[in-house]
Amino acid sequence: MIGKTTLLTNIHSLVPMSGERSNPAPPLHNAAVIVQDNKIAWLGAMEQLHEISAPHETVNLRNHIVLPGLVNTHHHLYQTLTRAVAQDSELFDWLKTLYPFWLKIDAEAVYVSALTGMAELILSGCTTASDHLYIYPNDAKIDDEIRAAHEIGLRFHATRGSMSLGESSGGLPPDKATENEQAILKDTVRAVERYHDASRYAMLRIAAAPCSPFSVTGNLMRESAALAREYGIMLHTHLAETRDEEAYCLAKFGKRPLDYAESVNWLGEDVWYAHGVHFNRADIERMAGCGCGVAHCPTSNMRLASGIAPVRLMLDSGMKVGLGVDGSASNDGSHLLGEVRQSMLLQRVQNGASAFSAYDALWVGTRGGASVLGRDDIGQIAPGYAADLIAIDLNRLEYTGALHDPMAAVVLCAPRGVDFSMINGRVIVHEGQINSIDIGRVIERHNAISRKVLTD
Repeated sequence: MIGKTTLLTNIHSLVPMSGERSNPAPPLHNAAVIVQDNKIAWLGAMEQLHEISAPHETVNLRNHIVLPGLVNTHHHLYQTLTRAVAQDSELFDWLKTLYPFWLKIDAEAVYVSALTGMAELILSGCTTASDHLYIYPNDAKIDDEIRAAHEIGLRFHATRGSMSLGESSGGLPPDKATENEQAILKDTVRAVERYHDASRYAMLRIAAAPCSPFSVTGNLMRESAALAREYGIMLHTHLAETRDEEAYCLAKFGKRPLDYAESVNWLGEDVWYAHGVHFNRADIERMAGCGCGVAHCPTSNMRLASGIAPVRLMLDSGMKVGLGVDGSASNDGSHLLGEVRQSMLLQRVQNGASAFSAYDALWVGTRGGASVLGRDDIGQIAPGYAADLIAIDLNRLEYTGALHDPMAAVVLCAPRGVDFSMINGRVIVHEGQINSIDIGRVIERHNAISRKVLTD
């Protein structure tokens, strides 16, 4: 890809998501973007486009809106195999129902389910995703989903999740779903040393991710924090997702979830939590002060009746907040643009119609996600940033009557898939189709594995 130039022309509307949240750069109309190798080199109005030496590729995006690629900060890709199960359960009962199915997965199941979920994410506008794989039965390894990310072309933050506290010791998961803590730490080091790339524009990073207060010990939390800080990687876990979790923490540790996290050294700018539904104002101020981030998962939180995260208060307090689709068995999909819309609507239910704008939601889905994952090279279209961008054709039934405000249209109107996606300077989606994998074969194999997991 050395020396490759790609020219994106005739863009109807370009929303760069640059500037400050309170003072954003305005959208550009009839715009162009020059991509050099894997980076944004220039953007501006078509009339300002100077002649450049013949580009290697020119893409005409007439009638399209162009946005930075969306950032998914929390997922469980393997759960695409078990959608629409425990349909009317809350979190703890939902987990207890699903653990036995998940114990049947293997390396191929992790790989194929990852390809499936990643394809969904990419087609919904995602260009960077983090996944939390915390169960490793049979021959499954984190390497299996890393292989999938490499093949499909997704920028990926793989978190080496874990469970070590089984039912016999007071945890929620069955003992067979847990691992030895020294083995967990050893494999986390292996994954970091083999795969983690700390450089700018990295396509692959690793984080340490003990699953939750009710599935790992305090010792594993402390040891994981020490390991992460030794290697300079980030830390991720579920926290403050449900009232049941809060009751568990109070009964077992005598502390609310964030106080427990602090007691095991899980506060800091290298930490992000999934959900954060039940953080109070004092919690939020503490997290804002130390730089902790939160992955907000609106659809999952509604599906499991976990509650509404106080995202408006988090943002106003200066917290880092990104979006997550969460597991595809509690969502039950991987549509990140849909999550942008849901985040906006859910904050309005909680705080009023003017509480969360379309721009606020897009900010959380792009710039917010980048900050949560510790990235300063993605999330906006600006010179020197990674060439991760998406385009949606506005000349569609769903957007009729809304073209006076294209940016609001893609959030407020029914969510669609993207028509074009570029990740790290490589075109992954063209005319609405992924060109890096054979989707038909993936679907066929995925359904066969899912049937086996759910019925055997």
